[in-house]
Amino acid sequence: MEDKQKIALFEQTPVPKAVLQLAVPTVLSSLVMVLYNLADTYFVGMLNDPIQNAAVTLAAPILLAFNAVNNLFGVGSSSMMSRALGRKDYDTVYRSSAFGFYCAIFFGLVFSLVYTVFQHPLMTMLGTTSETMEATAAYLKWTVTFGAAPSILNVVLAYLVRSEGASLHASIGTMSGCFLNILLDPIFVLPWGLNMGAEGAGLATFLSNCAACGYFFVLLYCRRKSTYVCIRPKMFSLRKPIVLGVFAVGVPAAIQNLLNVTSMTVLNNFTSGYGSDAVAAMGITYKINQVPMNIAMGLSQGIMPLISYNYASGNIRRMKNTFVFTLKIALTFLCTMAIVYFAGAGVLTKLFMDNEQIIAYGTRLLRGFCLGLPFLCVDFITVGVFQATGMGYFSFFFAILRKIILEIPILYVLNRLYPLYGLSYAQFTTEVILSIVAVTVLVRLFRKWFRENPDPSPQSAS
Repeated sequence: MEDKQKIALFEQTPVPKAVLQLAVPTVLSSLVMVLYNLADTYFVGMLNDPIQNAAVTLAAPILLAFNAVNNLFGVGSSSMMSRALGRKDYDTVYRSSAFGFYCAIFFGLVFSLVYTVFQHPLMTMLGTTSETMEATAAYLKWTVTFGAAPSILNVVLAYLVRSEGASLHASIGTMSGCFLNILLDPIFVLPWGLNMGAEGAGLATFLSNCAACGYFFVLLYCRRKSTYVCIRPKMFSLRKPIVLGVFAVGVPAAIQNLLNVTSMTVLNNFTSGYGSDAVAAMGITYKINQVPMNIAMGLSQGIMPLISYNYASGNIRRMKNTFVFTLKIALTFLCTMAIVYFAGAGVLTKLFMDNEQIIAYGTRLLRGFCLGLPFLCVDFITVGVFQATGMGYFSFFFAILRKIILEIPILYVLNRLYPLYGLSYAQFTTEVILSIVAVTVLVRLFRKWFRENPDPSPQSAS
């Protein structure tokens, strides 16, 4: 089956228009997801209880670990699908989407089981104390024990839908769950509602993820005659080319996120030594800083189908133009956001908790975090190119370089040299070095790709 409208988007639509058509819905989705993540912090923060706020912060590494499964089967399967579309290999498109779908369900259930069985040692690893453990466990009961499978599945479905160019539908599905979560949070969290505190935020998250999955199931049923996304059980298989193709991109992406969890756990353990006010401030500023980070990530994810398709079809000129155009947009935006954050750090922190000590901590921490934003966008988009082209080994190299070689050791050093506040400068130091490496590697790769593929006509590369 060949959908001429979708093929035209990948092959003929001018690059700026194609990038905006694919990336804008994804960026909006990423922005709404950040607001959705901030909603838990915001509404729990309205209780003015540092313990409840700290619970949401301490639980974050486990929720971040969902992204390992999301990336394994979402990034891996969607990259495989888009490259197969570029080769007009539709059987691989169907089988790789079915593989990603059913594996997401299975590993989501495994995630819930493992957390539930090993809950107490995991809580200790997260840095919980006797005063924060009960609230953290209550939040994780809904978000992980009951919520891992729907949380993972709705993200993977969004990746699969986006891989065929249906970025708007992918974003609507994701955003529907996010908006529902934002609506439910105050009802479940605050005293005038159910007064469940952090546990209420977890319940709202669980229900919103279930609703998002429901949207995608309805979408796939309504578009069953035109979509490339296939979830028919008979198309699921463990054929070696499918498994290896998905894992070649997905495993490095999953490892990258597991290393993010490790880094965040180290960060939280360092911060917990300074008290619950410091933990709450770190959680607030980290999430504020994730707003522009997720927008950069949304741009990277949005252009992946376009990069994958044109790489597989040999149109390297169009692929490079896509990367350059996207990078210009991202750098302009993130440089602006870094300036705004640095100038308004105190005001932004106060929006989430009107506590003098937390505002003082948050102001200095956010100013450290925001300096890395422009460099981080270069790294995100570069890794997106590696994932889109099936070069998982480069993604793996960057993940190891970012977390194991650079960021985690730098956290230790800066915390010792500049207690607490030095932690927020580890990201900046890491991303400066990584961006230099990223540009060097990508320039060499594009030279290689141009030598291997004849330059297409100017019209197709536009």
